[in-house]
Amino acid sequence: MVALSGAHTIGRAQCKNFRTMLYSEENIDPALATSRKATCPQLTGSGDSNLAPLDDTIPDMFDNAYFVNLKLNKGLLHSDQVPYTLAGGATEDIIDGFASNQDAFNNAFAAAMVKMGNISPLIFPQGQVRRICSREN
Repeated sequence: MVALSGAHTIGRAQCKNFRTMLYSEENIDPALATSRKATCPQLTGSGDSNLAPLDDTIPDMFDNAYFVNLKLNKGLLHSDQVPYTLAGGATEDIIDGFASNQDAFNNAFAAAMVKMGNISPLIFPQGQVRRICSREN
């Protein structure tokens, strides 16, 4: 799962998904929080769909900068930063390893994607295709 989270080295997130991180949490780099607050106002409903890169370093390149950013408290989403700042232990060690070794991340990511691709999804009536991913139908 840690390797798969590295997919966040590319892509964007909507303000509504990282607002809490900016205004309510302490484990975010102050400079990153300040820059993101410029396009993500604290008031819910204001700027909800404004986008910010998940990787502030090189947002459109698939690399290990995402993991380097986590070590610097520059994870934009709570779910990104927590495995490094709060979990510690094995998760922290894996992130440190990926941050320092691009090839290790690439190999682990590729292996994890193959495993995920081999998962057989449940089909009706045991499973469902969700209309909204975060909620059951």
